[in-house]
This record gives sequence, C-alpha cells and structure tokens, in this order.
Amino acid sequence: MSDNYRPIGVFDSGYGGLTIFKELLRELPQYDYIYLGDNARNPYGTRSFEVVYDYTRQAVFQLFEQGCRLVVLACNTASAKALRNIQQLDLPVTYPDRRVLGVIRPSVEMIPDLTKTGHVGVLGTKGTVLSESYPMEIAKISPDSPIYVTQVACPMWVPIVENNLIDSPGAAFFVKQNLDELFGKDPLIDTVILGCTHYPLLTNVIRQYLPENVHLLTQGTIVADRLKDYLFRYPEMELNCSKAGRREFFTTESTANFDQLANLFLGSEVKSRHIKLG
Repeated sequence: MSDNYRPIGVFDSGYGGLTIFKELLRELPQYDYIYLGDNARNPYGTRSFEVVYDYTRQAVFQLFEQGCRLVVLACNTASAKALRNIQQLDLPVTYPDRRVLGVIRPSVEMIPDLTKTGHVGVLGTKGTVLSESYPMEIAKISPDSPIYVTQVACPMWVPIVENNLIDSPGAAFFVKQNLDELFGKDPLIDTVILGCTHYPLLTNVIRQYLPENVHLLTQGTIVADRLKDYLFRYPEMELNCSKAGRREFFTTESTANFDQLANLFLGSEVKSRHIKLG
C-alpha cells in the first residue's frame, strides 16, 4: 500500500451506510474512499454491545491497515454500541494519529435549531432504540431546555429496503403502522430522526404518512456537511486524506449480492471485492 494512498474509510454492517457514502461523494468528491460492509455478520442491531464493539473494531482496524487515517462509522448501531470504546480505549493506545467518527452526534446537533415543541421522535432498529444513544446524546446538547424523545423500533423497514419492496403495499403498511405508533405515543413531536441509514430510501413513503410541518432528518446530507466542517477545522487530518477521486468497495459476503444491492443504494454500478474480518 502506497504511503500516498490515504482514503477516508466508511464502514457499515451492511448496505445502509451507502446512503451516507452517496452524500459524501456528492459533497466531497475529490477524496479517495474505501467502503467496507460486514454483510456476512449483518444485522448488528440484535447483537450485544460486546459483539458489536468487537466486530466494529475489527473493521476499523482493517480500514486503518488499508491506509485510512479517518473512518466514518456510517452505521447507527456501530455508532451507538462501539464508537465510544474505540475512541477512548483503542485509538489512544494503538492508533493515536487516527480518528473515528459516528453518525449519531451530527444528527442530534441539528435538533435544538429545528424543534419548536421540544418533542422529538426517533425511528431506528431495535438495537439503536435499546441503546438509548439518541436520548442520551440529545440530553447532552440541551441540558437546560429538556427535549422529550420518543423512540419506535421499525424491524420491517430494513428487509423492505433490501428486498427492493419500497413501492409495495407492504412498505406503506409498515411505515404507516410505525408512524401511527410514534405519534400515538406523543402527538407533540415536530421533528423526526431517521436513525437507520437504510431508512432514507423510504423517504417518499414516510412523507405520505408524516404529519404536515414535521421536520424529517435524514443522516446523509448532515454527516457529509459535518465531515466537510471537520476537515476544515482539522487541517492536519485533511492533509492526511488523499485526493484522487478513487473509490473501493469491500464486503465480507458475496460480491455479487453486494454489487446488486449497492447499485440500488447508490444508483450507480459497483464492483466490490471480498474481504475477511476476524
């Protein structure tokens, strides 16, 4: 591996992180990128904190070995269950010059400027909801003006997306069911966070059943904008990211399956390579 090749790493347990990756390419196309999907061990959402930390750590270290100085965890479950340990336990000891960023904090930082009622909804996987990461992060950024957070797990949304059933009656049924549950718990919600990177592909369906004047936050554009700001504020890291517009894709599962679904998420052809973790 050439010392001049220092891509930005993007990791997800599966395909959803490609919605983040797509916005990174749109906002910051000049950089080199490596996308790694741990599709063989997906989903992460039902796994314990210890297992998610172990799997995520393996993926991050693999990206470091590929030359990445900066890695984005484009996965809510990994951000919720592994990011803090990697930042506090691993990087200072093993890779003090590397950085790992998540997707939860950037989304949460938007909340105080958007909500007028102080009531926020989070739609996510079971793992993200049970982690309580969104309520905890929201509490940190608004300690003096409490924001009430209501969460609903949407277990059917990921399989709907991955089976390309976005426009099906089933998608409409489950989206409406989960939104009804969310607003049934708290009708004062005026801002909803899509706390899973798969969910932006359901945006058109979600908007059909979302009450008027409710803000819908999708993570891709937010994370891309915050990464751009991060690189501006930390020029030493920006200089450590190579800029030749190169893109590489790795998966721990079948490359044929990955390429087919990745085309759906990215809207462009993908040619991946297989990689083994652990």
